[in-house]
Amino acid sequence: MTKAHSNTWWTRGGTVAVLWASLFTAGCMHQPGGIAPSTKPLAPGGYTELGKVRGQDCVYHLLGFIPITGGNETRNAVADALHTKVMADALVEVTVDGYYQYFILFSRACTQVYGTAVESK
Repeated sequence: MTKAHSNTWWTRGGTVAVLWASLFTAGCMHQPGGIAPSTKPLAPGGYTELGKVRGQDCVYHLLGFIPITGGNETRNAVADALHTKVMADALVEVTVDGYYQYFILFSRACTQVYGTAVESK
């Protein structure tokens, strides 16, 4: 009877240990990237603002280091942001961040671009 009780304790203890390990191997992080006045040279007043936009490009990794997709490029994140507004051909007030998520089996690294979409006159 004592042996069955200790076996149950060991199983529960092992389960708790695995759950704690899972918590410590998962996480996320933001990293500032940069700031720019615009994505192309624009004359003051030479554009029409279309609204705030956000774009991103990500790469996924298996086991944290084997890439399974391409991506995580700033130019693709800018293109993604521009596609959200019709007639947009540039961004002003641009900020760029890196975003990382780590899980047990896979991870994701993204470049995120925020700004105001504009149409050149």
